[in-house]
Amino acid sequence: MSYTPAEWRAVQPYAAKAAEQAVAHPDKRDLFLCHAWNDREGSAKGLHGHLKTSGATVWFSEEDIPLGSLQMREIDKGLRNSRIGIVLVTPALLASIRNEGIAEKELAVLLNTSRVVPVTHGVTFDELYDVSPMLASHAGLSTKDSSLDAVAAKIAAAAAALSAVTV
Repeated sequence: MSYTPAEWRAVQPYAAKAAEQAVAHPDKRDLFLCHAWNDREGSAKGLHGHLKTSGATVWFSEEDIPLGSLQMREIDKGLRNSRIGIVLVTPALLASIRNEGIAEKELAVLLNTSRVVPVTHGVTFDELYDVSPMLASHAGLSTKDSSLDAVAAKIAAAAAALSAVTV
């Protein structure tokens, strides 16, 4: 997997955390995917598919919340049983944060860890900063100059603590 120097600076700390977490908690999933409800059938589903294809184990609400279960309780379990949190930052997520929706609650939990990676998709880090300076302060990746598939492959490789080559 190849990363630009800036991308490697963004993912290297998470790769190190993922490696530590994999040793300490081998039964946990690699990633928890935080996304806006309105993105569940679009970009979130796409990112989830790309992450899985790239070899990551991912908690994704659309697959991991059984019918008839308590949504918030299942999300809580997903957060607890995942090593790294990916936040798919889209216009819909920014609106959800502003409206204090479920994604905002997931984000609050993830921000209390040093294991959260924002992925901007259709928004800039400046736009994210205007809504969540704390999340924007975390290094992350963007689909601005890369496909969602390529970003997912880089996240999956870092989450799996695979060796990376910088370019």
